[in-house]
Amino acid sequence: QVQLVESGGGSVQPGGSLRLSCAASGYPSSGLCMAWFRRAPGKAREGVVKVERDGRATYAHSVKGRFTISKENAKSVLYLQMDSLKPDDTAMYYCAAVFWTCPLDWLTSRYTYWGQGTQVTVSS
Repeated sequence: QVQLVESGGGSVQPGGSLRLSCAASGYPSSGLCMAWFRRAPGKAREGVVKVERDGRATYAHSVKGRFTISKENAKSVLYLQMDSLKPDDTAMYYCAAVFWTCPLDWLTSRYTYWGQGTQVTVSS
């Protein structure tokens, strides 16, 4: 059983930055595909970025060039550095994981484990 706990959310002005963390326990993160999803008010949960075991990342078009994912396997922690934040980035952000290879699509049902979420609010 894998447990995921997110932290680092908060409120920030447009153009600002935040760094989210996701601590994994119960299984080495080196054996997991890990991802960040988000759900904005009134919208479906959407994929933001996913990272393979070898570090290869795939970003959603809406965040490419502004967000950076990284994983510290020694500590089993996943990070999401978010820069140049926009009001449209306001959402609950979730960490997700599945064993081995990342799914080709962004279907939430492909991911076995989920964190409880951390809120990000971008507003002036």
